[in-house]
Amino acid sequence: LNALDQVARQLNSKPASVALAWLIARPGITAPIASATSLEQLTDLINATRLQLDHSSMQLLEQASSY
Repeated sequence: LNALDQVARQLNSKPASVALAWLIARPGITAPIASATSLEQLTDLINATRLQLDHSSMQLLEQASSY
């Protein structure tokens, strides 16, 4: 979670948005599943489609997920 929080801070975004953006950017993931129960959560999910994760952010998240 530290890596996710770090990337979210760098992008001035929320961890949920970064997590979904990371899934969308991964080549092996064809259809990430997400749901929202509030307008705020829906906004976070929509914002994820607009995030551009750079190479270093992707690497950091990949390393964190390998444990």
